[in-house]
Amino acid sequence: MQTKHFFSDPNHLVLTALNSLTLTNPSLAFDAQNKIIFRRPDASRKPGKVSIITGGGSGHEPAFAGFVGKGFCDASVAGSIFASPSAEQIRRAAIDRVPTDAGVLILPNNYTGDVLNFGMAAEKCRAAGIRTEFFAINDDVGVGREKGGKVGRRGIAGGVLILKITGALAEAGGSLEEVYKLAQFANDNLVSIGSSLEHVHVPGRGVPEDFIPNGEVEIGMGIHNEPGSHRVKADLNETVSTMLKQLLDPNDTDRAFVKHTSEDDFVLLVNNLGGVSPIELAGITDEVHRQLVRDHKVKPVRVIQGTFLTSLNGMGFSISLLKLADNGLGKGKSMLDLIDAPAEAVGWSAPIAPSTWNERIDTPVELKASNVIEDTPSNLKLDPLIIKKALSAGLKRVIAAEPEVTRYDTIVGDGDCGIGLKRGAEAIQKLLDSSSPALSDDAVNTVLRIVDVVENVMDGTSGAIYAIFLNALAHGLRDQDTGSNLPVTTEVWAKALKHSVNALTKYTPAKPGDRTLIDALVPFCDTLLETQDVRVAAAAAQQGTESTKSMKASLGRSVYVGGQSEWIGKVPDPGAYGLSEFLTGLAEAV
Repeated sequence: MQTKHFFSDPNHLVLTALNSLTLTNPSLAFDAQNKIIFRRPDASRKPGKVSIITGGGSGHEPAFAGFVGKGFCDASVAGSIFASPSAEQIRRAAIDRVPTDAGVLILPNNYTGDVLNFGMAAEKCRAAGIRTEFFAINDDVGVGREKGGKVGRRGIAGGVLILKITGALAEAGGSLEEVYKLAQFANDNLVSIGSSLEHVHVPGRGVPEDFIPNGEVEIGMGIHNEPGSHRVKADLNETVSTMLKQLLDPNDTDRAFVKHTSEDDFVLLVNNLGGVSPIELAGITDEVHRQLVRDHKVKPVRVIQGTFLTSLNGMGFSISLLKLADNGLGKGKSMLDLIDAPAEAVGWSAPIAPSTWNERIDTPVELKASNVIEDTPSNLKLDPLIIKKALSAGLKRVIAAEPEVTRYDTIVGDGDCGIGLKRGAEAIQKLLDSSSPALSDDAVNTVLRIVDVVENVMDGTSGAIYAIFLNALAHGLRDQDTGSNLPVTTEVWAKALKHSVNALTKYTPAKPGDRTLIDALVPFCDTLLETQDVRVAAAAAQQGTESTKSMKASLGRSVYVGGQSEWIGKVPDPGAYGLSEFLTGLAEAV
């Protein structure tokens, strides 16, 4: 595993990498505060064009920001390395950084944090009156239907082809409905799989304990170090053969996502996961093409090779096949026409046209102010000192628990849960300790102040869940506003919390028993509603967390982590444990 890097600060690395895109493509601008790359409003653009927004965790370059430009996407939003951007970042991109007159299509990859954060941003756009559609790209067959379960297929490099054809259709004047349906249609005809010789090392982090032995390859490895279907001792020929069978074998009911005949045409995309030399990638492409023709009677009408979606410097590659089915859009807008359409994005193989360079404008883009509307006061009253004392007690326990949460998440996930929770807790505590009054006696606006911190500081899956939950909590409180000053009793909190739990079900299929933070959250909320006793409810959350030790993961990245038998019965869900610590501290202070 390569552990040496030129950059030791991953946050600085992300910002500089994003800024470089404005140097290599003069039609782009960069909103550094929100990590958004977007097409300059003063660059040439067809009127009445649907805006396409993508994005995700950093570390996959040139995806996703490298696919912003004429004929491709209109904006991309970046998170930290391997972590989803926040819903607030995405909302800024959709409402403030792209034209919205013809509608907005939001296209992330299918990972829990991305679906939650991009989905919440889509809902905020709709609430603002913007015609918005949302689709999570899912093309990976590496884990199959059975192992993928409720999560479904992951989104990997084949999704770049979806971004390309939807971007081309939008550039050609396609309506929001047409572009949205094309994304779904193309996804139904797309399969991908990756394999790697080794895990990757994230700058600024410790060295993972798991190494792939020499001579072995991980078939179906994900782009965040997640394992695939199996490890095997195999040479390149055998590796490619296994991958193509998982892509194309019609008898593999676990992975046969695309039906095909010898008459079907395909586009082949061979993608470098980041660490394969160009000469080896060329040799891999040759072997993939040879076996496709020889063993599967598939002769691709286009062969696209390069680095499109990486896993940092991953020593691996992925294969994607897009069946060129009839999309019903007519002449000049077939799947192949849209693949071949010109595009100006540095991550794509087509070069930036001279006309774009001639139109270069060096003056910075003036960023528009946010369109946030001030929230109206409520008549729900609380004692700010009591709330501050309770919250501080809970936050203190979360911060102290970070090493243990990180240890758990290193075993069953990707190791960032504890750091994310600590970052959010410290930011909320800073708000509480600020010289200006952080909390008022208005319960709704107090919750919204905390929401603002969570949406801007916490990223990844946990950040999205907490942001959705707290937004819904504010709504659940406001629904109980009778118009006269009303003290916020335990019963009022309990009803609002139950409303928040119900709201979460719109964006995540997680339920008690799925081994997530829901296993602590739901028992707390249900018990509080039933008993109106915070200490009893916190004990129920602790019991729910303890029960996750014996559960098999069915959601989140733990689904893809092997060796579950080694930690089942010993390690609780990290998110549930962190939440339980907060609730215990809060209960002790009440």
